[in-house]
Amino acid sequence: MFGSLARVVSRVAVGHVERQATLRSFSSSVSSLNRLEPWASKCESLTATGTRRIMEEDHDQFREVCRKFFENEVKPYHEQWEEDGQVSHEVWKQAGELGLLGVTTPEEFGGMGCDIRYAAVLWEEQGYSGLVGPGFAMHSDIVMPYIVNYGTEEQKERLLPKLLTGESIGALAMTEPAAGSDFSAIKTVATKQDGGYSISGSKVFITNGIMADVVIVCAKTDAGKGAHGVTLFIVEGDMDGFTRGKNLKKMGMKAQDTAELFFDNCFVPDANILGEVDKGFYQVMQELPQERLLIADMALSNAEGVFEYTRSYLHERQAFGGPLIKLQTIRHKLAELKTELAVGRAFMDRCIELHAEKKCDTATASMAKYWLTDLQGKVTDACVQLHGGWGYMWEYPVCRAHVDGRVQRIYGGSNEIMKELIARDL
Repeated sequence: MFGSLARVVSRVAVGHVERQATLRSFSSSVSSLNRLEPWASKCESLTATGTRRIMEEDHDQFREVCRKFFENEVKPYHEQWEEDGQVSHEVWKQAGELGLLGVTTPEEFGGMGCDIRYAAVLWEEQGYSGLVGPGFAMHSDIVMPYIVNYGTEEQKERLLPKLLTGESIGALAMTEPAAGSDFSAIKTVATKQDGGYSISGSKVFITNGIMADVVIVCAKTDAGKGAHGVTLFIVEGDMDGFTRGKNLKKMGMKAQDTAELFFDNCFVPDANILGEVDKGFYQVMQELPQERLLIADMALSNAEGVFEYTRSYLHERQAFGGPLIKLQTIRHKLAELKTELAVGRAFMDRCIELHAEKKCDTATASMAKYWLTDLQGKVTDACVQLHGGWGYMWEYPVCRAHVDGRVQRIYGGSNEIMKELIARDL
């Protein structure tokens, strides 16, 4: 089905003009689009393509490809993946074949060198779909940028091509049983040896942890420096002393593998140090704004998607002699939700613009993450209520969205931590 599209976005080293022509050629494989700017809130659907001022036609065409991918290659299998506790390796390779992984990776390393708006399109389409199993954002927009920004040429040339194709899957191992947002509390240690370091310790709640082939691990190399004595290491799946614990059973996001990781004198050669020794804290601080923005955008887009299928449900559900949408209390609740979603989208789009210009600071990204994940919870809770008893049934997307979204206020730095980061600028 996607063979022609895969050829369109194949990772050939092309110049800037050729790449733009390649992206424009999506139009031969997707529906014709009409720009409906400026406000999604004035269109028939908050998820309509062609409604966003910050997006251009090429982004809209890429959006159509992403939307078809989630509809045709993820949705039919997602229920089984929830039972399995992880997605298939095949869906990763399909995403890689279509050019959906690491879209911002520079062309010299096999990527398409796209701007961050293309990554945002994929975040949003996954959010709209509610199909949370594939951990693409962690892989493409958290792990891969660390390698691009801090890796050696050898690391980039060796690791990025397989991450781009989905042959390898990436994870970030930061959180520990007794250390979450408090970076200084990390207990995993890396002891210097001839030719490398021996890592001992454990990590928990690691997204993509079961399937990952490339894991960026935060470990203390100088315990006396606290958070400023942390170094990032690239641990590869076949290294001695590296083992995975159980696939953790979670409240939601059941199709996304989340693991405990263990390091028992795991030897990592000097060639696998990512960046400089003892500079891990600074590297993480540089990358966190993007992580928080993608969480915010996925939260908002999921809330927008939930709003839309709840609106459709209320048009169809009959009670008191007509569709529920005819009841004033129902309409007013939807009006409240739509207003808040429209306000949230305006702020989120401005954050994406700022980030594309490398101007989105920590406080602004923290505002987006805190406000929009809270809004996601508010919207999904209201939409469960609007569905009545059916909203409590797992077969209904609104039920899954409500429990899947609960973690958004926790990971990437809890929302309480976000408020503290914002308060530092007051």
